[in-house]
Amino acid sequence: MLANASFEAMVVRVIVIAVFLLVAFPIHEFSHALAAYRLGDSTARLFGRLTLNPIVHFDPIGGSLLAITLLLGSGLAFGWAKPTPVNPRNLQGGRWGEAIVAAAGPISNLVLAVVAALPLRYMLAAGMDLPLVEEALALLVSINLLLMVFNLIPVPPLDGGAVLFAFLPPQTAWQLRPILAQYGLVILILLIFPIFGGTSLLGEIITSVVGPLYSLLTGL
Repeated sequence: MLANASFEAMVVRVIVIAVFLLVAFPIHEFSHALAAYRLGDSTARLFGRLTLNPIVHFDPIGGSLLAITLLLGSGLAFGWAKPTPVNPRNLQGGRWGEAIVAAAGPISNLVLAVVAALPLRYMLAAGMDLPLVEEALALLVSINLLLMVFNLIPVPPLDGGAVLFAFLPPQTAWQLRPILAQYGLVILILLIFPIFGGTSLLGEIITSVVGPLYSLLTGL
């Protein structure tokens, strides 16, 4: 019985890794590339990134780290796709154009979450007994909500950093940008690092947002 439970848990982790690497990450990065292209920057297209091909968006270090942390089941999953190259100088709209390109990735994850939630809600309301399909759709919803919320944290190099700078007064953004660019990764590591009770501040923040959104979309 214990062996079966361990095997099922491992299968779920493999499915989660596949959803990240084959669906959520590629669509997220493709959305950045498409938004940049529509706003006048062809950099991502020239680098072959204007595609949904997951191989093109795969980052060896980020993808491997994601797989390892998920397979270990430590409760701390961390990884990334290959960043989409964008030249802000080519974008229409200045810093607002940069913010639109940055926000396109998280928005795509929200759209994916909604698309997966609709059939899930229907199946639950109709009383359909398809547990594997329901679990797969639920994973799609939760993973994409997780990516959306995480990437909207207003700290570079995450997408939320560019969105934050667009809403700040120009002088404040100009002063804050080099500071956050230099220490943003350190801030993220501190937020991710587990503290009291084995949880992290970032984990608490994300859970407090993803949980209600998941319930709103799925009705669970």
